[in-house]
Amino acid sequence: MQSGLIHAVMTWAMTVPAITAFAQPKPTVVLVHGAFQDGESTWARVRRLLEKHGYKVIVVTLPGRDNDGADPKTLTADLYRDTVLKAIAGEKNPVVLVGHSFGGITISNVAEAAPEKIKALVYLSAYLPQDGQSLMDLAKTDRDSFMSKPDNLVLAPDYSTASINPEAKGDIFANDANEADRAAIVRSLVPEAAAPQGMPVKLTPANWGRVPKFYLETTQDHCVSPYLQELMISRATLVKVTKIDAGHASYITKSADVVAGIEVAAKHE
Repeated sequence: MQSGLIHAVMTWAMTVPAITAFAQPKPTVVLVHGAFQDGESTWARVRRLLEKHGYKVIVVTLPGRDNDGADPKTLTADLYRDTVLKAIAGEKNPVVLVGHSFGGITISNVAEAAPEKIKALVYLSAYLPQDGQSLMDLAKTDRDSFMSKPDNLVLAPDYSTASINPEAKGDIFANDANEADRAAIVRSLVPEAAAPQGMPVKLTPANWGRVPKFYLETTQDHCVSPYLQELMISRATLVKVTKIDAGHASYITKSADVVAGIEVAAKHE
């Protein structure tokens, strides 16, 4: 019996180093918000859940919000891209890069610039462009979006920013939210620089094309409609598409489902 115990202990001792040697650290998850949003208001719940699951999380807030003093006329899609590149510059291993809504344009530009830094791209109810397309190009094809209805999108007199009509914010972003969440989502929405939304991406198969892509489709979305999401999905090469029964602010209303979708990408080899 003693020899059996010794054998078991020795077997365990020999196995532990092997398991440890093959264990891979979880990738850092980088969260990029969309238009009319900021990082913390968008991602607070998703961030907490990911951190609870053992992930390092970087939340990016793009220029032009949080009263940072940026002149909206100076903002560009390249500046948004460079903001994310700066945020991930110190990461030794490739990251999982998540973009919500307009964030899909931003993360596409990041992957084109530095594909070696990206383990996977996750598009959450996001604009998923093809080479040469801008957010505005895609939005114009969205026949079902509430954003396309008259007066729901309001341009500043000098055309430097766009805002959502206050009366429409809840229906566009938070149609599936409870009363408290709906109020919080509406309060968080800010004016967005107009110019970056019209700037086309430049994507190549050698860079952006080589990065694995995942799509989290929101089936009750009033901003980026299911019609447009399905259209973009049909034109893309994706590892996996996951449907989430939620509106545009799924990061709040269905944060656990969003995290589950991100984790699928994080575990992809």
